[in-house]
Amino acid sequence: MAHRLKKNLVLAGLVIGALGLWISPSPRGQNQSRAFSRWRPTHELAGVRYVGSSACAQCHSEVTAKRSANLMSKALEPTADCEVLKTHQPLNFRNGPYTYQIVREGNRSIYKITDGVNAISEPILFCFGQGKAGQTYVFRHNDVFYESRVSYYQETQSLDFTIVHPHSVPESLEDGLGRAMTVEAAQGCFACHSTASVSGNQLQLDHLIPGVTCEGCHGPGEKHIAAVKARNFKNLQIFNPANMDGDELTQEFCGACHVSFEKALLMPKQGGSNNLRYQPYRIFNSKGHNGDLRISCIACHDPHDKLEQDAAFYDSKCLACHLTVRGQAKTTTRSAPACPVSKQQCVTCHMPKIALPGGHAKFSDHWIRIVKPNEPIPN
Repeated sequence: MAHRLKKNLVLAGLVIGALGLWISPSPRGQNQSRAFSRWRPTHELAGVRYVGSSACAQCHSEVTAKRSANLMSKALEPTADCEVLKTHQPLNFRNGPYTYQIVREGNRSIYKITDGVNAISEPILFCFGQGKAGQTYVFRHNDVFYESRVSYYQETQSLDFTIVHPHSVPESLEDGLGRAMTVEAAQGCFACHSTASVSGNQLQLDHLIPGVTCEGCHGPGEKHIAAVKARNFKNLQIFNPANMDGDELTQEFCGACHVSFEKALLMPKQGGSNNLRYQPYRIFNSKGHNGDLRISCIACHDPHDKLEQDAAFYDSKCLACHLTVRGQAKTTTRSAPACPVSKQQCVTCHMPKIALPGGHAKFSDHWIRIVKPNEPIPN
């Protein structure tokens, strides 16, 4: 009942202008220094300089050393550094009379569409996604950023339609290039896949740091370093997501890029299996979702380290809240009912991997529930 009420309140808030929630700070958020209290990866601060991960490593060497194993560090790569495009050449795809091709030329990769008579080709500027599941390309045509109509998929080792792009035969070469991005869309893409690329409302690609670095989540470090040098430990001038409660962390912070419940409701309906990628949205629908950090993103995913693959690790996270066996005494921190089937391999039943239509990959469904055979994927 409480969970349903919470959903209804969110829906009502959207109707009357819930975007105001983004602006008003929560009690936990007020613990941050004022300048950084509303820091979000998609709302970067203007007038504060980024210092780079090497500066962070002077005090946080252990964390920064692990960070390179985290796939977020490769969320965006310049074409010259893109391993997928270095090792998979040429890449071809056909759609009706149109042929798409990506060809390597030295440190550049050229994105080309041709109808056999005429052609449009542009150098790829950036590769979005590390290629574990797939990779999409951004280029500029007539001074407008484009998201490529076709993407690389690891499962097939080839090109196919980019997710949510139309599969119909384009009406022209221009129409077939991909999605022409608005200024706002380009800012959102670069802000989530790179660091320091957006200042205020301006794209500043000359300052871009590839991937999500320390400052991508904690904010620009110039004032933080100055505060540490001045031994001003009461106001460290940096953002620490660990000071947020579980709901705020998952929905407002991680959800700024990974799509929160509120953001998903404002997007066009895509169907249950298509929004599998929106983990914060999916987890919000889970029955036990609340402000507890034990059911937040960082309960299972260390943003400073590689993705954990051991099933026993995830079992331990479930059993931090759930009792091990029926009849076990509840405690103030552990009171969720025991699973009547097993206390191992929890995610195989309650967070199964589901194929994303057209995505050539399976995603763990973060809508935690009792999954019944052949039931429709909830939206």
